[in-house]
Amino acid sequence: MNMRKYFEKTDKWVVTFRYPLEPLEPPKELRGKPEIDPDLCIGCGACAQACPPNAITVHTDYDEGLKKVRIFYGRCIYCGRCWEVCPEGAIKLTNFFEMATPNKEDLVYEVVLPLHRCPRCGNYLEFTERQVHRAYTLLTRLPEERRKELLERMFLCRDCRRQVFSLEEFKNRRRDKYVQASQTPF
Repeated sequence: MNMRKYFEKTDKWVVTFRYPLEPLEPPKELRGKPEIDPDLCIGCGACAQACPPNAITVHTDYDEGLKKVRIFYGRCIYCGRCWEVCPEGAIKLTNFFEMATPNKEDLVYEVVLPLHRCPRCGNYLEFTERQVHRAYTLLTRLPEERRKELLERMFLCRDCRRQVFSLEEFKNRRRDKYVQASQTPF
């Protein structure tokens, strides 16, 4: 049998694809472009800590009161570590893998989150409002007296917390000094 006739009769042995000319259906298991859901992201930065090529960065702007989580797809190796470590499930891996573009700005995706303000002095904290809300919902599981004690101190900025702690510590030391003085026999 002539080889030419053999290949004319069968087309099931074709192993090449006309990929650039015809669209290619990616497999379901493909780890493609990671995307952040801005409604679920709390701005914790776990994704940036886990990203091997530093494609995800977190920038905190205290002047504007914003935290920016940025993905630069030009550095992304599609490893999926960001998806694995996200505590809120805000990062999803898509099947999209064709990222070629003539413009570098097309490879940047950014989520902007507002920072929380200190209730005492009004300065911005390093935490986003969503992180504070998440912490507050976790604190509702604690007993009332412990929760109240933590809430008084937890959402203060570092300077206010330092002032409150040092004032309370001073009062406690002073009280302990008087208690010890009254208990010592003469």
